[in-house]
Amino acid sequence: MSKTKAPKESETNQTFSFKAETRQLLNILIHSLYKEREVFLRELLSNASDALNRLRFEMLTNQDVLDSEAELCVRISLDKEQRLLTIQDSGIGMTRDEIIEHLGTIAESGARKFIQASREKQADFSQIIGQFGVGFYSVFMVAESVRVTSRSFRPQAEAVSWYATGDDTYQVSPAQMPERGTKIEIKLKEDAAEFAEEFRIQNIIHRHSDYIGFPIYLGEAKDPVNKRASLWRTSRSEISDEQYKDFYRQTTLDWEEPLLRIHLVTDAPVQLYALLYLPAKAERGLFALRKDDGLKLYSRNILIDEYNKDLLPDYLRFVQGVVDSEDLPLNVSRETVQASGLMPRLKKVLTGQVLKELENLAKNDPEKYNAFWQEFGGYIKQGVASDTAEGQKLHDLLRFRTNQQPETWSSLAEYAGRMKEDQKEIYYIVGDDAKSVLRSPHLDTFNDLGLEVLLLTEPMDSFLLMGLRAYKEFALKNAAQADIQPAEKSGQDADGERIPDDDFNLLVERFKDVLGEQVTDVRTSQRLSQSLARLVDPEGSPNPEMQRVYKYLGKEYEVPKKILELNPAHPLLKNLLKLGADTELGQAIIEQVYDSALLVEGLHPDPSSLAPRIQQIMEAALEKSTKN
Repeated sequence: MSKTKAPKESETNQTFSFKAETRQLLNILIHSLYKEREVFLRELLSNASDALNRLRFEMLTNQDVLDSEAELCVRISLDKEQRLLTIQDSGIGMTRDEIIEHLGTIAESGARKFIQASREKQADFSQIIGQFGVGFYSVFMVAESVRVTSRSFRPQAEAVSWYATGDDTYQVSPAQMPERGTKIEIKLKEDAAEFAEEFRIQNIIHRHSDYIGFPIYLGEAKDPVNKRASLWRTSRSEISDEQYKDFYRQTTLDWEEPLLRIHLVTDAPVQLYALLYLPAKAERGLFALRKDDGLKLYSRNILIDEYNKDLLPDYLRFVQGVVDSEDLPLNVSRETVQASGLMPRLKKVLTGQVLKELENLAKNDPEKYNAFWQEFGGYIKQGVASDTAEGQKLHDLLRFRTNQQPETWSSLAEYAGRMKEDQKEIYYIVGDDAKSVLRSPHLDTFNDLGLEVLLLTEPMDSFLLMGLRAYKEFALKNAAQADIQPAEKSGQDADGERIPDDDFNLLVERFKDVLGEQVTDVRTSQRLSQSLARLVDPEGSPNPEMQRVYKYLGKEYEVPKKILELNPAHPLLKNLLKLGADTELGQAIIEQVYDSALLVEGLHPDPSSLAPRIQQIMEAALEKSTKN
């Protein structure tokens, strides 16, 4: 193995000075701190892959190539004792003029932009190194010195050596190299000795360069250390279900089978390969490999972003997988992708495909889709709430329970298909949980009339309604505010069951006296048939879902003053009339009627405060029963 050492001066050696921008750039790379110095190997392997691809393209039309039978590959050798790392490819190679052009200078505009970026922000250089064409120079993050020996694919070309230590100059001289390609010999700094460890190099290759399309041999091993054949670039017909599952397990360490996989290959409007998975569970396991949201983004099998959050909208952040695009330049950074305008096109294609697959799943396998909804429904609701325009695409993915079908999930399309002939609105009711909301007094008339009502019982539902105002031609309407006529033969209208008007008016006054400013009014209800009381909003009040939004957001929150409506046919009110107007028990019952109505609405600020009064009422009931 060749070891790096400074060349002897001779008449054939030439020393060149780096330009000012290059010297500044090297100073930044050598003396700045980096989150991931290992990125230098990604850059060098990316360059090697590019050189091999260029040779393969050349050989399509030209067979007059040095070592035409040589394997297209990359070989890495290590010398732990000497802190030496050597990377050699059998690619297109370079002539003397080319090595000076490619390694001796950096495009001035690129260097200036890189330097300016380093000044303007605390950048993670591992993510922006390739952005300005300075990828090779990242080697000086770990190198005391670097020798590049190269021989062009042209049969008559001579080998050439380039040597630098990161100072102001570099040297170019003739070299001995019988084979075609480029060899990079790196003398590692003392604090970078880890990069002469085989396990460390393997780890970096698996993380960043596993799917380079050429074999990477490490040491004396005969088998490549990289996988080479990227599953997402392989034809679907050549991949078994078990291979798809294995890939998911290997990349996530999630041993539960995913709910859905999406293998996408497109050439227009943008070229991409994608292999995406929908996990079975929203919560990551303790040993999950994926510690953050985002997709792996590759450029021609080179990993450029481990957690890219710009490929899918935030409401689809639970999707796992890989995206690879030929349209992305090699050694690209996240900032470059955004600036290029490519990301919105990739995002549009990927989002459209994921939504299409979810729609197909809902149509073809409702049971599996319901399992998806149980885990990820909140994300879809977030999408509707956060983007009214785009959110319309998600309407058919929404699922709800209803008062008539509380145990099953229904889509809005299914609800619309069950609507009454003259029904013009989709009704919903907001509550804290399905069981309590089914007892809501607002549902009395709807149950009497056989009208279906969506049960919205999750915190996200109040936010959902900010974006979900209508479904197709049907507006959504809160059941508490709906203007509907009660059933003709409801309990409160039956002859002889209502409290006489004069007595009821006295009872209303007693409620007003006890509740005072807690309510804006007390009145007879035209909607209640089974329930005792309900709370309704005065005209001009924030709607019930907005009241909940304020509560969930922790805004300054007071119990909104509402109108208390009473059912004049309810037995409790008839018995309340028999108590004295000023009795302590009567006042306690009136307060409890109001607080119970608040509880049903999910608006009571301190439910535990009811306990003493409930005990008082129970003691009074027991005392009366024992006397009898």
